[in-house]
Amino acid sequence: MEIPGYGKLEFNAVLFDLNGTLGKEGKVPEDVKELLVKLADRYTVVVLSADTFGTLEEEFKGLPVKLERVSSGAEKAKIADGYAPYVAVGNGNNDVAMLERAELAFCVIGNEGASVDALLASDIVVTDVRDAIEMLLNEKKLIATLRR
Repeated sequence: MEIPGYGKLEFNAVLFDLNGTLGKEGKVPEDVKELLVKLADRYTVVVLSADTFGTLEEEFKGLPVKLERVSSGAEKAKIADGYAPYVAVGNGNNDVAMLERAELAFCVIGNEGASVDALLASDIVVTDVRDAIEMLLNEKKLIATLRR
């Protein structure tokens, strides 16, 4: 996709953090899961998580989503590199390296907040992950936000 004054974006995958990004306390709302299914029709969708609340497999059971269990931000970034070029969506310090290496990075400032470093590593800031997914599903929304 070509964005006037910004450049060309090419990516194959969309990588998400779980806690604070896709969901709260390990739980993902049903409407977010439905949006992930739509996104998976276009891109490889990956959730990278330390699985703090032990819900990773159950929350995404039956969904067309790849799951990657990670223990640190460095490990998250290393695994993310295997999906390059990618879009990253996160909110925490352990997402920073993944966000920095992404073709396009979203910071979600939701109920669980976001780290300043994640914010500074991002191209777009949203207050709800639904907005990030909808922007990826409708290129005109991305163009409207990123054009110069």
